[in-house]
Amino acid sequence: MSSIIEIKDVTKEFKVLNRHEGLKGSIKDLFSRDYKVIRAVDNISMNVIQGEIVGYLGPNGAGKSTTIKMMTGVLEPTSGEILVDGNVPYKNRTKNAQNIGVVFGQRSQLWWALPLVESFKILKDIYQISDNAYNEMIELYRSLVDIEPLMHKPVRQMSLGQRTLSDILAAFLHDPKIVFLDEPTIGLDVSMKSKIRTLIHALNKEKNTTVILTTHDMGDVDALCKRIVIIDKGRMIYDNDIENLKSFFGSYRTLKVRMDGDLKEAAESVQSILPDCSVTADDEWISVLVDEDKEGVIDVLGTLQRSFGIKDMKLEEISSEDVIKKIYEEDGL
Repeated sequence: MSSIIEIKDVTKEFKVLNRHEGLKGSIKDLFSRDYKVIRAVDNISMNVIQGEIVGYLGPNGAGKSTTIKMMTGVLEPTSGEILVDGNVPYKNRTKNAQNIGVVFGQRSQLWWALPLVESFKILKDIYQISDNAYNEMIELYRSLVDIEPLMHKPVRQMSLGQRTLSDILAAFLHDPKIVFLDEPTIGLDVSMKSKIRTLIHALNKEKNTTVILTTHDMGDVDALCKRIVIIDKGRMIYDNDIENLKSFFGSYRTLKVRMDGDLKEAAESVQSILPDCSVTADDEWISVLVDEDKEGVIDVLGTLQRSFGIKDMKLEEISSEDVIKKIYEEDGL
């Protein structure tokens, strides 16, 4: 199968002024040539096949947004080559824009004071969508989600979830070959997250649209992505499916226990006696990430029972979220 996105040895550097403190420093900066070079993206290569949903992950400041901006044509790479559907994005921005849809965080492309249907009609004219294609897409939307209550509602009156849903519909409206989704479910409740994930999956399947998804929510990744790419400090450190990723951490198990008292305080005590384990707490459980190559789960459980007393326990395989967290902490595989 041919690649819809081809990235080869791409690097992006920025010149940043070394600023001085105080008023005198500010005046000096006006004439300063003292710059440092920041490498935001460092020699990245990858190919994306038409119809794939790729999770593009990394900690804040890893270079994800810079890569997306180069693929959308907003930024030009310092070196290397990028082709999106055969086009060089920064050289053919208008043509590239016809082939892509974008949802960046909570920056809406909809018209704030207009009903959703009017925003759709404006986008129809901008992208020169035919009447038949437009009507077919609206009918597809109606079959996937209940959009009728939103069609005549001004965007400014929508909830965050409704606005995010509408933005995703707008991004797919002109039937682009590629859609870039940057944190599409951030700040949403569980129900709306589920609706949006179902919508993205359905549109990908129905239209064979390639989706590049950046997110910190591993629920999005588990629900949508067969392939994930992880970037850290500008460098690609992983490109494969998520099950293969978990195999790198096959010796890890998550031991969940319940104890009397405040679980957050108890978690701090558990961490102090189990320094080699990662310990977190929520409203119900204390979670202990155990590396069985270093210490057995039974031994950890015995230590907890002797020290605290346990009301309940369960054992789980390492979650995708914990895998990603370990990779960030260890800076690579």
